Amino acid sequence: MSRRRVHEEEDGYERAYKKRRRVSENQEIEDRLESLILRVGEKSTSSLESNLEGLASVLEADLGLFRSKILRILTECAIRMPEKCTIYTTLVGLLNAKNFNFGGEFVDYMVKNFKDALKSCKWDVARYSLRFLADLVNCHVLSCGSLMQLFDNMLDAANEDGVPQVRRDWYVYAVLSTLPWVGRELYEKKEQELDHLMVTIEIFLNKRSKKHQAALRVWSSDTPHPQEEYLDCLWAQVRKLRQDNWAEKHIPRPYLAFDSILCEALQHNLPTIMPPPHHESYSYPLPTVVFRMFDYTDCPAEGPLLPGSHAIERFLIEEHLRQIINNYFFERKDCAAQLLNFPYKAKIPLDYCIVEVIFGELFRLPAPKHLEISYGSILIELCKLQPSTMPQVLAQATEILFRRIDSMAATAFDRFVWWFAYHLSNFQFRWSWEDWDSCLQRDPEHPRPKFIREVLLKALRY
Repeated sequence: MSRRRVHEEEDGYERAYKKRRRVSENQEIEDRLESLILRVGEKSTSSLESNLEGLASVLEADLGLFRSKILRILTECAIRMPEKCTIYTTLVGLLNAKNFNFGGEFVDYMVKNFKDALKSCKWDVARYSLRFLADLVNCHVLSCGSLMQLFDNMLDAANEDGVPQVRRDWYVYAVLSTLPWVGRELYEKKEQELDHLMVTIEIFLNKRSKKHQAALRVWSSDTPHPQEEYLDCLWAQVRKLRQDNWAEKHIPRPYLAFDSILCEALQHNLPTIMPPPHHESYSYPLPTVVFRMFDYTDCPAEGPLLPGSHAIERFLIEEHLRQIINNYFFERKDCAAQLLNFPYKAKIPLDYCIVEVIFGELFRLPAPKHLEISYGSILIELCKLQPSTMPQVLAQATEILFRRIDSMAATAFDRFVWWFAYHLSNFQFRWSWEDWDSCLQRDPEHPRPKFIREVLLKALRY
């Protein structure tokens, strides 16, 4: 072999090695950036504000090489971790203040995701994208006027003729459920437009048919808690929020610490976004009736208060808990741990909120979102992880359900039988049966003795 050929081969090996090393180094940096973005907001020795400021500087320095990667990760975080919405909007706000062009690219990226989600019927993704865009108004990334135009376009879609009511309902629900995040900012800067928006929603709700409500109620009686249709309940909660000047006590708002920086940034305008027309192949979320089992009188007097049924905090807490269940239902231990690590647990009677939400999902009509055993197994794990309080709250819930069983829908009755038998089978069938001995004097076909009989028959199979 000639010396020239040897040198050429050595040069080739060296070039290939350097290329592999460069690719490897780039991959390491990408992985590190992804890890930093995903973990921001988790427990740390530094404050959240300090972490956000540091991360914004790191990302800005890496925009030249990893712009598309950073855009993709931030957009995915906005959709997959909606509970950290305000953390990521603050981060985007800080980046926009440093690099206006990147802020515009991110808005375009989010708008594309929002439009794609609407076209592909990914309704939760669309709602989380809308919420994120709305919260960018709080961070001075987007203008109030362009967001109001988007809301108006969505309400126009809700008032179309000749389309399914579930489509119209979703567009109103998407706007209403976003207002807790951005209502205060719109109230301060676009009060007249916000008032007009509320009037438009009220007119829609007053004309709306609710024939489905009776079929979706877990209980036929409204005593002691009214079983409200979901849009009516959310409307009452948003109206109460409006009476309180749009001031809520649940959503963390880290961008307030950076107001002096963010308010100096230039704002972007949303492009005109028109909801895609209805197509017969589109499937929309079904309506629900809000499940209520507890109020503040059921909770310990010395503990934190349970927000009222028309407090917006009740909606925000329940939605957050449902997000956790939907994200972790396939792994009961992780799900239970995440529920008990709820970030605002010191401010609410968490055990009561969790139990009410899980039973609401288990009894959801016409069918629960996940397998019934998912909810049963999560409740068992909760009792194991929180043995000092959770079993007592669950026993209290069982008593309430048993007392109200006379007016319970037949499908919910069957699920209650299944759950109680399954739960008892995991706890050696221990229960204070003597508390229910009054059932012995009742007609055997009365719902209470019938419930006990069916539970015992089912328990024999476990």
